[in-house]
Amino acid sequence: MKAIVLSAGQGKRLLPLTEARPKCLLPFAGRPLLEWQLRALAMQGVTEAVVVVGFAAAAVEEELERLDLPGLHVRTLFNPFYSVADNIGSCFVAQSAMTGDFLILNGDTLFEPAVLGTLLSRATAPVTVTIDRKPRYDADDMKVSLAAGHRLRAIGKTLSADSVDGESIGMLLFRGDGGARFVDSIQSVLREPDGRSRWYLSAVDRLARTDGGVVEAVSIEGHQWGEVDYPADVACAQRLIEGWIAAGRFALPTAEQRLSA
Repeated sequence: MKAIVLSAGQGKRLLPLTEARPKCLLPFAGRPLLEWQLRALAMQGVTEAVVVVGFAAAAVEEELERLDLPGLHVRTLFNPFYSVADNIGSCFVAQSAMTGDFLILNGDTLFEPAVLGTLLSRATAPVTVTIDRKPRYDADDMKVSLAAGHRLRAIGKTLSADSVDGESIGMLLFRGDGGARFVDSIQSVLREPDGRSRWYLSAVDRLARTDGGVVEAVSIEGHQWGEVDYPADVACAQRLIEGWIAAGRFALPTAEQRLSA
């Protein structure tokens, strides 16, 4: 299994914390956000991670060179459009890596390893969107509308409240020809006048609306995750990580291993 991590953005909504470093390098419990993502991926058997970089790319690559996760090969792809296109630009740059079965992960999504384990064990469709549910949704949530409980009808931030069945957590799984269908949809969206300013999930929404049954959803209700978009999210993410460490949900190096490294 391969993972593509979209980490090209600066995270301007987190300024001044991200003035000199991208939000994927913000520290939580002494380790950057990106490292927590990669550790969770490795613990669930992912063997290759392709990190799409952009803002402060050299700093991200330096951090990745320092990181040693046995069994996980990490490489980077540079997105030269990170400042003039939304994250669909990062997906465009990463098209060459979208082969076989693979994951796409937003660079600001923190998750305990069991989240990915649930997705991998339950997903069967060519394209699967990982979702969670809560009592109410705000304007910034990437909302989903479902049919028959699991088939995706639509995904976007502006769905009407009466049609919302959950929110995307920023983790997708592609199996079989799902990746090729997604690549075709990306190229179609980018041909539209406002294409480069669209989220990559616009391409998933297009697939759901035009190719029925290709896109499904898997709920990870009961497991913990969070995204880091605003200053208030930083303290929440810190508490999540500290809780996961205390509960032993992450395999961290021992003191002896740190000294030998």
